[in-house]
Amino acid sequence: METFDYVIIGSGSAGSVLANRLSEDATTSVCVLEAGPRDWHPYIHLPAGFIKTFHMRSINWAYQQEPGPYTGGRSIYAPRGKTLGGSSSINGHIYNRGQRQDFDTWAQMGNRGWGYADVLPYFKRLERRVGEGDETYRGRDGSLTVTTMDWKDPLCEAFMAGAVSLGIPRNPDYNGAIQEGVSYCQRTIQNGLRMSAAKAFLHPARKRPNVHVRTHAHATNIIFEGKRAVGVRYLAGGRGGAPVEVRATKEVILSGGSYNSPQLLQLSGIGSPELLKSHGIEVRHALPGVGEGLQDHYAPRTVGRVKNIKTINELRQGWRLWVEALKWATTRRGLLALSPTMVYCFWHSGETTESSDLQLTFTPASYKEGVQGALEDLPGMTVTSWQQRPESRGYVRIRSSDPFQQPIIQTNYLTHELDRRTIIAGMKLARRLLKSAPLAPYYDYEDFPGPKVQSDEEFLHAATLRGTTTFHPGCTCRMGPAESGWAVVDDQLRVHGLQGLRVVDASIMPRMISANLNASTMMLADKASDLIRGKAAPEAAKLPEMAVA
Repeated sequence: METFDYVIIGSGSAGSVLANRLSEDATTSVCVLEAGPRDWHPYIHLPAGFIKTFHMRSINWAYQQEPGPYTGGRSIYAPRGKTLGGSSSINGHIYNRGQRQDFDTWAQMGNRGWGYADVLPYFKRLERRVGEGDETYRGRDGSLTVTTMDWKDPLCEAFMAGAVSLGIPRNPDYNGAIQEGVSYCQRTIQNGLRMSAAKAFLHPARKRPNVHVRTHAHATNIIFEGKRAVGVRYLAGGRGGAPVEVRATKEVILSGGSYNSPQLLQLSGIGSPELLKSHGIEVRHALPGVGEGLQDHYAPRTVGRVKNIKTINELRQGWRLWVEALKWATTRRGLLALSPTMVYCFWHSGETTESSDLQLTFTPASYKEGVQGALEDLPGMTVTSWQQRPESRGYVRIRSSDPFQQPIIQTNYLTHELDRRTIIAGMKLARRLLKSAPLAPYYDYEDFPGPKVQSDEEFLHAATLRGTTTFHPGCTCRMGPAESGWAVVDDQLRVHGLQGLRVVDASIMPRMISANLNASTMMLADKASDLIRGKAAPEAAKLPEMAVA
């Protein structure tokens, strides 16, 4: 049996950052357990490869959600990364921090040191921003390269001009003083290659002799002595593999993500006593909040047919694709260096909304109905719209005591009335954007939801038919005071009522943020590394009063 100071379960966005930071002390030993393989596959590193890794089960957990009241009876596919780098190795590369109020709300919920001024120094410490950005908000010396989309497209330019015509301003940096506005997206791509958390943080750390990474190591339960976590059991090679134990003299850190972290806690006897007993699992520590509170962004896609110009749908066919492949091979530019989203737009669902509660994305491409990740053959463009801060909550619960059986994932999309109103407003704004004057030379007609859809009820029905996850699950091991009844970890990310065990990943978010989750997941892991080591936090940022969103 091997012993380390820290054992980290999961090598994703959080685990990679933690491994890097904790191993800076040469006298500290760190073991990282990853259920999947090394991140060797070429499709991981090719930006356009996301369309292949989307369904690649060798590096993807490929979860299925339970049908919900507003998903039209559909089970929505939920890909999650299962390789070094986790979901940062298969995602759409987007770098989006969220709004100032997101983190101030966390602090107001009883989480000391998690306000925006407190976390901004960690965002800055992580990134190497290439391009425009106010030094008050952006970092230049970190390991994570953040660039702006450099592929200028007439359809994208027309879409942004259309947004401006509707009163939505151009914003040079939605990760700066204010989020709202429209711009080309920022992404974690450098020189035409994906900059995953593994590439930025884990691989440099692996060069240190005190870092030990085990791939194909499927954790089956956390080992306890009394109320203290002292190690992890895993099966080497997955199901049917040899059982192995590793011990942690300081801490076990769970960084499996919003589906896997609550699952492993429940398998280890931590969670709702009723749930655990129903699966024959001994209750080690009653903690009803484990797995509860799941939130995600739910997004219908408005599709327009295009005329008078080529879209990505045609550019990826036949000889044109070979031209693009040659372009990428020689210049690291072109179609194969793109992200699935080109333009980001943040705006309000109504006049009384204090900060942007809608996020819309634009891409000069469209996907086949019911087949995520498969482009259509006809020319198309897509506006995806979603509510930034949903109120609906669901849960993640083990299906059995088998650690290899996928958990029950019920997100309960749109079950809150506010969510339904906001999603309808987003779809109406998407239609107005596509019908704006600057897009008129290219806009042929609305394919989905279609011109017959006019009433709120019809828009909502369309959303239930075609809406999907945006792959941003969070909030299943929420951070908050013990007396809340729903919290799993405190504001130091220590599991309530236990010792030697922390959860560090997107599951600890107490409520959904106005953003994709990758940037904030890395931020909270960087902050956690200081908490774990007992290091003083950087001085809180001094922000101008004008920064209100």
